[in-house]
Amino acid sequence: METLNDESLARAVRVLVKRDAHLKAIYQQYGVPPLWGRESGFATLVHIILEQQVSLASAKAAFDKLRSVLGRVTPRRLLTLDDDQMKAVGFSRQKTGYARHLAQEIVSRRFSPAALEAMPDDEARMALIKLKGIGNWTADIYLLMVLRRPDVWPHGDLALAIAAHAVKQLPARPSYDELDELAEQWQPYRAVAARLLWHHYLSERGWK
Repeated sequence: METLNDESLARAVRVLVKRDAHLKAIYQQYGVPPLWGRESGFATLVHIILEQQVSLASAKAAFDKLRSVLGRVTPRRLLTLDDDQMKAVGFSRQKTGYARHLAQEIVSRRFSPAALEAMPDDEARMALIKLKGIGNWTADIYLLMVLRRPDVWPHGDLALAIAAHAVKQLPARPSYDELDELAEQWQPYRAVAARLLWHHYLSERGWK
């Protein structure tokens, strides 16, 4: 299974910037984007669930609180927390349900994050979206950042839409379906194009 590392990421960036002048402009201004790799497993999935429809900063604050309470974020440890404790950490009722369902699926061995690593993209995505609270965006972020697959494009990512609007000098912010169509030109390195656009988005805002 092909995965990205620092070397292959830089190589794919060179391919894309020869093909797309707008991506080349990002590269010339900000350089090769970070790999933004994450560790595989339960804790990262919980963190990505927290990132759904909120800022990265607020999701990180909630995850850091969870880690301070549990020490290590594991399925069995999370299942020891009651509703009030989850709320105090920063989980909504809905996301509490999602995290507990994920923990129970792993504890019962109905789902294994480690098994995803050997699966093709579509198979891994399907295994993830069968879980309560994990939709296409969450699954694709996991494939992109944890499994480091090179051609995953996360549908519904607001930062990518904002960056594409600016970088491509589009008359209006593209819809997510329009963005998906735009991204087709970057195959087989859509995940690398996404990193370049995120690099632009975060660098323009002074974030890293």
